[in-house]
Amino acid sequence: MPLDPATIQSLARQLYEARKSRTPLRHFSRQHPGMTVADGYAIQQAWVRLELADGRTIKGRKIGLTSRAMQQASQIDEPDYAPLMDDMFLAGGGDIPVNRFIAPRVEVELAFVLGRPLEGPGVTLFDVLSATDYVSPAVEIIDARIEQFDRETRAMRKVTDTISDFAANAGIVLGGRPVRPLDVDLRWVGAILHKNGVVEETGLAAAVLNHPASGVAWLANKLAPHGERLNSGDVVLAGSFTRPVHAVAGDSFHVDYGPLASISFRFA
Repeated sequence: MPLDPATIQSLARQLYEARKSRTPLRHFSRQHPGMTVADGYAIQQAWVRLELADGRTIKGRKIGLTSRAMQQASQIDEPDYAPLMDDMFLAGGGDIPVNRFIAPRVEVELAFVLGRPLEGPGVTLFDVLSATDYVSPAVEIIDARIEQFDRETRAMRKVTDTISDFAANAGIVLGGRPVRPLDVDLRWVGAILHKNGVVEETGLAAAVLNHPASGVAWLANKLAPHGERLNSGDVVLAGSFTRPVHAVAGDSFHVDYGPLASISFRFA
């Protein structure tokens, strides 16, 4: 049974406050066992409205759970998505305040910056490549306003919790050398993630649905029934091609994208 509007508003307000206070919440799915994916997106949208009322703006979207392994772990068969708010964009090359986050983790991605809108249904990978101005190396900082593991039972949160929680998005760092989408084979863009000088993760962008542009096409088509589209100028995080790496104060990260240069920063 779907959650009622008052409950959706209450849960969205809890997330809004948790982000500000950096106080983690227990699983919504534990409180509401019948909660659905649609409920998760309804809570997410209600939270977005609270952020917009504060003067925030939406600068793009993120796509999550793009790998087969992550979908199986979450017991779903498609990715999830959430908006990128303007205050989530952070500068690389220096320090990022760790006290912005509850339990930050770092993922390696590519970001598509659109030169014209994409509106489903029927958007293809080739439409995405045609509509993209450039593709940039990107690092996503994910967080857990809803605990990843319950504080008592240690049960992992469900996908409905993650979707409610902005699909875990908390920050994005763009950098490296942006490229035109047809100038390189994006499937073969690779990255080496160093944490404190040690290689923690490596990966290829083909891990994202066989081609990172596939996720952008999926999202444009997924938004269409809701009367939404991807807009010109939007930044779309296409999905991680490494496992998330935990971070605490003092940790430094260097992500080497080879010919596409690198992104570096430190949590302070």
